Amino acid sequence: MPLTRDEDIRELLTHARTIAMVGASDRPGRPSNRVMKFLQDQGYRVIPVNPQITGEHVHGEFVWRELAQIGEPIDIVDIFRRSDAAGEAVDQAIFAGAKAVWMQLDVIDEAAAERADAAGLKVVMDHCIKIEIMRLRLPKIETAGA
Repeated sequence: MPLTRDEDIRELLTHARTIAMVGASDRPGRPSNRVMKFLQDQGYRVIPVNPQITGEHVHGEFVWRELAQIGEPIDIVDIFRRSDAAGEAVDQAIFAGAKAVWMQLDVIDEAAAERADAAGLKVVMDHCIKIEIMRLRLPKIETAGA
């Protein structure tokens, strides 16, 4: 069942540290590029995933082809893909052992959300992570050594 209550979304965002962004773009005008930079500025580590630009760097981070290659714990998989492609990203998130999936505004896949929920992942659907952080007035996160 997707998270909809402010307190649940707040808890997810305040406990997360590492976000993998599926559909990250190296183009500054793209929403995923701006959201990635915003999340980094908030203190999150954001790992870009995009098979079209694998091996490049976006905002100082290496771009991976798929989630399974990352090889470190992922708190949230932020999905910047069309709804018809979201299911594949959700399945990759389940396989990679992510704790949550976040489908951006207008990204809706009820079946994928059900699979994620059944696998024990928290699910947010049809919400922008940047908008939610600003709306909830969440402070920058504390990072180790900060």
